[in-house]
Amino acid sequence: MSTANPPRTAAVASTDALHVLQEVFGYPAFRGLQAGIIDRVVAGGDALVLMPTGAGKSLCYQVPAIVRHRAGQGVAVVVSPLIALMQDQVGALDEVGVQAAFLNSTLSLEQAQHIERELLAGRLTMLYAAPERLTTPRFMAMLSSLHERGQLSLFAIDEAHCVSQWGHDFREEYLQLSVLHEQFPDVPRVALTATADDHTRADIIERLQLQDAELFISSFDRPNIRYTIVEKDNPRHQLLRFVRDEHEGDAGIVYCGSRKKVEETADWLSAEGVPALPYHAGLDAEVRRRHQDRFLREDGLVMVATVAFGMGIDKPDVRFVAHLDLPKNIEGYYQETGRAGRDGQSADAWMAYGLADVVNQRRMIDESPAGDEFKRVQRGKLDALLALAEAHTCRRVRLLDYFGETSRPCGNCDNCLNPPAVWDATDASRKLLSCIYRFAQQGREKGGARSFGAGHLIDVLRGKASDKVEQYGHRQLSTFGVGADLSESQWRAVLRQLISLGHVVSEGEYNTLALTDSARLVLRGEIHLQMKVASEPSPRSRRGARGSSAGSGAPRVPKAVPSDLSAHQVGRFEALRAWRAEVAREHNVPAYIVFNDAALVEMARQQPSTLVELGGISGVGAKKLEAYGLAILRVLDDE
Repeated sequence: MSTANPPRTAAVASTDALHVLQEVFGYPAFRGLQAGIIDRVVAGGDALVLMPTGAGKSLCYQVPAIVRHRAGQGVAVVVSPLIALMQDQVGALDEVGVQAAFLNSTLSLEQAQHIERELLAGRLTMLYAAPERLTTPRFMAMLSSLHERGQLSLFAIDEAHCVSQWGHDFREEYLQLSVLHEQFPDVPRVALTATADDHTRADIIERLQLQDAELFISSFDRPNIRYTIVEKDNPRHQLLRFVRDEHEGDAGIVYCGSRKKVEETADWLSAEGVPALPYHAGLDAEVRRRHQDRFLREDGLVMVATVAFGMGIDKPDVRFVAHLDLPKNIEGYYQETGRAGRDGQSADAWMAYGLADVVNQRRMIDESPAGDEFKRVQRGKLDALLALAEAHTCRRVRLLDYFGETSRPCGNCDNCLNPPAVWDATDASRKLLSCIYRFAQQGREKGGARSFGAGHLIDVLRGKASDKVEQYGHRQLSTFGVGADLSESQWRAVLRQLISLGHVVSEGEYNTLALTDSARLVLRGEIHLQMKVASEPSPRSRRGARGSSAGSGAPRVPKAVPSDLSAHQVGRFEALRAWRAEVAREHNVPAYIVFNDAALVEMARQQPSTLVELGGISGVGAKKLEAYGLAILRVLDDE
C-alpha cells in the first residue's frame, strides 16, 4: 500500500495553489475553471478537462504538481505524445525554477540514466514521458518504487482525445494508459484535451477508467479568432492575397491534404517572397526537427504541413492558420485552427474549399476498411463540417453548437462581417437532381452508363454540346439545357451544397453522382433549399509581386501589439524583443519561453523603474525577476 499523504481540504489547496501561481508563474489570478480543476487534483481527485487551446490547460496539472511536491507527495508524471511538446514544457518550467525533465528518444543512454536517478531520488517535480515509454516494464517498475514510498503525486494525461477511435487523432498506445488506474488507484489523474464531442468524451472516460472523475468543460469559444471560409478559386493565389493583405511578416500554419501538396505549396510561397517550410511525416526526422525548431524560434515563418504537425505546439504568436484542403471533421478543424492566437491576441482561421474536397473526403470514408458503425459516425462528422462551410449564418454559432454550447452571432466571422446573399435554390436543385435521375433512367432503358461526374452533368444542364453529350445521346434528355441561365460556377455551388446536405453522393473511382433517398423529398417539393449565392471566378492575375508594406523601410510592429501604444512604447517593446531574442539564443529556447509578447507589451506600457514594480507585471515570477529583472530595467532605462 502507498504511504502517500491523505488528501487535504480544498480550502488549503486553493491557498497554496494561488501562492504557486503568483510566486512561480507570476500570474495574479486563475482564469475560468482553472481554480476548480486545480483544487480537485491537489485534493487527490480525478478530473477530465475540456478546455480550448490557449486557455491555460498546462497550469491545471503544473500547479497541482508543484503544490503536492512541496507537500512531500513526490513527482508528477505527465503523459505527452510529442517530443517537441515535452521539450517546450520542460524548458519553460526550467525558466521559472521548477525541476522538470523528460524521457524520450532524443536522450543518450547516459542522459536517460541520469534522469532516472534524479527521479528515484525525489529531486524532480515533474517528469514528461510518451505513452509507449510509460507502459514499459522498466518504467512501471520505477513508478511502483515511487508509489511504495508515497512519492507519486499525480498523473496528467495530455491530448487525452488520442485514446478515442472516434477522435481525430487516435493513437493506439494511449489505450494502454488504463494501467495507471489499475496499478495506482489512489494516485489522482487529470486527463486534458482541447476538443472532444460526446462520442470522444465517452471513450476517454471508459478507456481511461475515469468514471469517478469530475468533468470540467470550459467554453469552446475563441473570440480572438476570426473564422473565414471561401470557395476555391485558384486557391494558391487566394492564400497569397490573404497572407499579404492580412499577415505580411506574421507566423502562420498552412495545412494541406497531401505530402506532395505541402512541398509544392511551401516552395511556391517561398518563391513569392513568403518564408515557408514544409513539414510532413515523409520527411527525414532530422529535417522535421530542424524545421519545427526554426518555426518555434524564428519570427515570421510560415509552416506548410499535413496534420502530422501542430499538436502540442506552444508557440503563442501564430497569427493565422489556413487550410487549403478540407479537414476530416469539426474536431480536427477546431484543434488545428486553435493553434492560432494562443496569446489571446487577434488571429485568423482561413479556409478555402470546393466540390473536390467534399467528394474526396466522402470517398476516403467509404473506401476505408473500418466497420459500418465507424463509417456512419465519420459521415455524420463530415456532414457537420460541410454544414459549417456552407453556412450563411454566423460561423462561431455553428461551431460552438457542435460542441453543445449555445451562443449569439459573434460579429467577427466572415458571415457576420459581410453577410452573404442567399437565394431560393429549390427549383435549380430539382433540375439538377432530375438530370441525375434521367441519366440513370436512360442507362437502364438502353443498357448504357447510368451515372456521370460533375463536369458532364453541368454540360447537360447548361446545354453544352460536348463529345460526351453526343456520344450518350443526352441532347435528347428533357433536362438538356434547362439550366442555361446559371453559370458553371453557380451549378458547381448547387451541386456542392446538395452533396453537403446528403441529397447526392459521389461514388467510385470516377466520382460519379447518384441520388440518395432524401433527394425524393426535394424532387417532390417537400424540402425547400436556401443557398449562398456563388461567387464568380476572379481573373487569374498575379496580384502585386510583393505586399504593400514590403520595402517601405518602416519597422514592422507585430499584430499582437495593441494599437494604442505610443511611438515611445513601441520603441521600448522592440528593444525588449531584441533583448529577449539574445537571451533565448543563450538559453537555447524559443523566445516566448523567456517572456511572451503580452508581458513585454506591459513592460513597455508601464515602464517599471524598480524590481518591485516589474514583479507586479503578469508573467514575471520570482525566478524570472531574479534572473532578468536588472537587465530588463536597464533596457527600459535606455529607451
